[in-house]
Amino acid sequence: MKISDDDFTLFGLAPTQALVREDLDARRRDLQSRVHPDRFAAEGDAAQRLAMQWAVRVNQAYQRLKDPLSRAAYLCELRGVPIDAERNTAMPTAFLMQQMQWREALDEARDLAAVERLDAAVAADERAMFDQLTELLDRRGDTVAAAAQVRSLMFLARFRHDIERRLDALDADR
Repeated sequence: MKISDDDFTLFGLAPTQALVREDLDARRRDLQSRVHPDRFAAEGDAAQRLAMQWAVRVNQAYQRLKDPLSRAAYLCELRGVPIDAERNTAMPTAFLMQQMQWREALDEARDLAAVERLDAAVAADERAMFDQLTELLDRRGDTVAAAAQVRSLMFLARFRHDIERRLDALDADR
């Protein structure tokens, strides 16, 4: 185990989008127990500092791998296709049209039930997009298409947040 290992190697997991969360959680607990700074208290400050670096590294890797969207972005980066969402906003035309329809629907939704229906529809589309992303990364090996899908899902995550804020506002008005 090297601190410079990629997250998957660090956790002893295959570099795939489809991870079993329980396996990831178990590996995290195992790694944390092995590198926890308290285990090195008798070995002095230098050993504790190194253990702290390891603990931070394990936590960072866990945070990246537990989230399907950040895991997919990381896989794309590992495979030589960084997402670069700040500069590369390319998305399929059909998805751009869908974005516009969702935005209009959210703008036009006047009551809680309408926003909840939109949220349910968007959540279903999001699940389907994640399924397609797993197919692209794990079975087809099409990292370029997967990167575009990740960018689309990043938009979707922001839009779902907008829906949540709208739901909170409508709920507060009741």
